[in-house]
Amino acid sequence: MVDAFVGTWKLVESENFDAYMKALGVSFATRQVGNVTKPTIIISKEGDTVTLKTLSTFKNTEINFKLGEEFDENTPDDRKCKTTIKLDGDKLIHVQKWDGKETSFVREIKDGKMIMTLTFDDVVAVRTYEKE
Repeated sequence: MVDAFVGTWKLVESENFDAYMKALGVSFATRQVGNVTKPTIIISKEGDTVTLKTLSTFKNTEINFKLGEEFDENTPDDRKCKTTIKLDGDKLIHVQKWDGKETSFVREIKDGKMIMTLTFDDVVAVRTYEKE
C-alpha cells in the first residue's frame, strides 16, 4: 500500500504550519523560513525499505526506514527523535518521540493529492501536496 505514496510531491497549500512549528519550539527565524518554503517530497521504495526525501531551499533531508521499525531521525529543526512509520489502512503514520514529547504526521491520498496532517498536543496543521 506504500505504493500509493511513491512519487514526487510538491507542496501546494499549508494551513496552521506556523502555529505547529511554534508549539514544537521552533525558533522565530526558522519558522519564517519554514512558512515560505515549498518543499518537494520524494517517496521511493526498494524491497522493504522506504526512502523519504524532503527537498527545499532551506534544508534537504532523507530518511530510510522499514514500516513498523523504530529508527533515529534528525529533523530539519534539529530535534533528535525516535521515529516509527507504519501503514494503518490507507494512511501512512509517522510518529516522532523526543524528550518525553510526541508528534505525528498522517499522510493520506485524497483526490490524487497527498494530505499531511501534523499534530502536536492540541495543535493541528494540514499540508497538501500534488503529484508532479
